Amino acid sequence: MKILVTGGTIFVSRFTAEYFAAKGHEVFVLNRGTRPQSDGVTLIKADRHALGDTLKGYSFDAVIDVCAYNETDIRNLLDSLGEFGSYIMISSSAVYPETLPKPFNESQEIGANGIWGKYGTDKIAAERALTERVPDAYILRPPYLCGRMNNLYREAFVFECAERSLPFYLPNDGGLPLQFFDVEDLCRFVEVMLEKKPAQRIFNVGYPESMTAHNWVRRCYAVLERRPVFVYVDGAIPQRSYFPFYDYDYKLDVSAMTELMPTLKPLDESLRQSYEWYAENRELITRKPLLDYISENL
Repeated sequence: MKILVTGGTIFVSRFTAEYFAAKGHEVFVLNRGTRPQSDGVTLIKADRHALGDTLKGYSFDAVIDVCAYNETDIRNLLDSLGEFGSYIMISSSAVYPETLPKPFNESQEIGANGIWGKYGTDKIAAERALTERVPDAYILRPPYLCGRMNNLYREAFVFECAERSLPFYLPNDGGLPLQFFDVEDLCRFVEVMLEKKPAQRIFNVGYPESMTAHNWVRRCYAVLERRPVFVYVDGAIPQRSYFPFYDYDYKLDVSAMTELMPTLKPLDESLRQSYEWYAENRELITRKPLLDYISENL
């Protein structure tokens, strides 16, 4: 297949481009060319906010839109595209209001989320702009993504604490539920969409079970064969100043996904692969001053 991947330089978009290139597809990546590009892909050097007719001369069997964050992103890309087959947008679980009954399922009404704010409402606008123009597009709504190439300061932060044998600071009693999805399984499910073309158009994706923050940190430390010593922090202290996730209790119903793709990579294997990548690419991590805050305030 000829596949267009938006982005293609960091984490999910880069992994996606390399995944499908390794499968033998002809992969094009759309980005500004300001970062190193993956081997085996063809760069279309352009800003998606100023595409003009850049894409009119191309035809694609599939568009995998990893980097659509708002309505303008969708409209600009669709206005420039020539012929294309399947369109798959990576959206977010942030489109569900936090007040809905859990687990969130695809039939529930989407709306503003008080935790995610503009990020969530912009994703909603992007989804609606896409379905207006491309009614048969697929939309995937993941929770937190993990695995190889994750440059975000999430498991990388825990790995750093484990390497330095630091205690780990958890909000409240450490019982905050977290739900993840490995980036390779995300790509595998995109593959399922392209091959099976199911009638359902919107899918929650993710591991079926969530876990507590306490258990997630313990499993990250276990990758390094270490056990964390926990320090529990009062909820009055801003959580994101020392911990990489919002105080957000939610769960996605992913039963429609698992019907089509029942076998997933074990989370412990995902964390192991994440650490292997992190250990060789430390300079690519987008760090936040969590350790500074801890050392100065906790």
